[in-house]
Amino acid sequence: MSAGDQESWGRVRAEAQRCHVPRWADKGAQVFVDDGPYLPRGRGRSYGDSCLVSHGTLIATRALDHFVEFDTETGRLRAQAGVGLDAILALVMPRGWFLPVTPGTKFVSLGGAIANDVHGKNHHVAGTFGRHVRRLSLLRSSGESMICSEGENPELYRASIGGLGLTGLIQWAEIQLKPISTYRIVQEAVPFSDLTELVALSEAADQEWEYTVAWVDCFSRRRRGVFFRGRHLESDAGHETGEIRTEPRISVPMDMPGIVLNRLSMKLFNALYYRAERGRNTTVDFDRFFYPLDAIGHWNRIYGRKGFYQYQCVVPLPEGTEVIERILQLAEERRTGSFLSVVKVFGDIASPGMMSFPRKGLTLALDFPNRGQPTLDMLERFDALVREAGGAVYPAKDARMSRESFVAYYPRWREFAAHIDPAFSSDFWRRVTGVAQ
Repeated sequence: MSAGDQESWGRVRAEAQRCHVPRWADKGAQVFVDDGPYLPRGRGRSYGDSCLVSHGTLIATRALDHFVEFDTETGRLRAQAGVGLDAILALVMPRGWFLPVTPGTKFVSLGGAIANDVHGKNHHVAGTFGRHVRRLSLLRSSGESMICSEGENPELYRASIGGLGLTGLIQWAEIQLKPISTYRIVQEAVPFSDLTELVALSEAADQEWEYTVAWVDCFSRRRRGVFFRGRHLESDAGHETGEIRTEPRISVPMDMPGIVLNRLSMKLFNALYYRAERGRNTTVDFDRFFYPLDAIGHWNRIYGRKGFYQYQCVVPLPEGTEVIERILQLAEERRTGSFLSVVKVFGDIASPGMMSFPRKGLTLALDFPNRGQPTLDMLERFDALVREAGGAVYPAKDARMSRESFVAYYPRWREFAAHIDPAFSSDFWRRVTGVAQ
């Protein structure tokens, strides 16, 4: 057991909490070593406070990193919750399999991917990660281990997918992988002039392309950008392998001064990025397509010692384009902008998770340097627009949403709360519900 300040990926807050690293997760006595409250923590890639529990005990899963079973014929994989997606890829890709859904970084744990019900560029055809979780074993603070699936303890299964680690400690999970024949992705980069054109491009591409996502130049007057569509390259020569990087190529060695990431530098980067990427159709390595930021270690230090806020929302269409446009206008009025602005059209494939974030509509992800109250005021104005449109904000990215917003975004929260382990909590849950534990 160790104690000290822990911070999330956004680095806006550092909170005092204990940290326990169990070597085994089959008995409660080896995991629940004090009075709690407890919260599981994988790689700590959540941007806000959903991975923090002030004055409580983080159950670090980094030592629970063993593979249990892998059927190379069917693509069924069972692994402990602390196994990273990078380790899964290193095991399964040489054997012709790939993750069914992957977020924008492979440096997250299997348990974290389930607890946040992560999504990826193929949401329109595959839904969220949780749809591909066949079974999981959940250790409750009572010491009881429960198998959860659509057929066994189904309500606890649905609460644990997207449940932010609050229903107990996931011991292991079984997922269904997808077959691939190469490590390469066929990519097309199509420029667009505004958000309406982007939505039209996405709807047309959804019929033929497995992966779609867009980058928007938030400093451009008409919201120009580049729409990326991709699919796994098929090979007639049998399965082709390549490099799987489990470490960044370079690293940001220290906190950058605020002057590095200013309006001028971000505007210049956006202009150069647009010119470099538009119309560039090529075949790329999977790492470059799915995980471009993984090549840079500690990239969150670019925002300086005060950290940053990531804001990701989803808004139903057709109103979504107007809401997203207004959010970008508000950021412009505050003379700020996002280093990277990512937009995607979510499909209508529902997640089994009670608290899952993705839903049909247009999603936008923005990063803003932490400039104190002015930044918080701006984000609250974003929330008002999203609430009015019937959208939602992603808890895994959030560090400041109000109770009012949370209740509007997640109307099933009381139903979910009935399944929370009584000894588990998080700073996020305390903040958005007012529950002291």
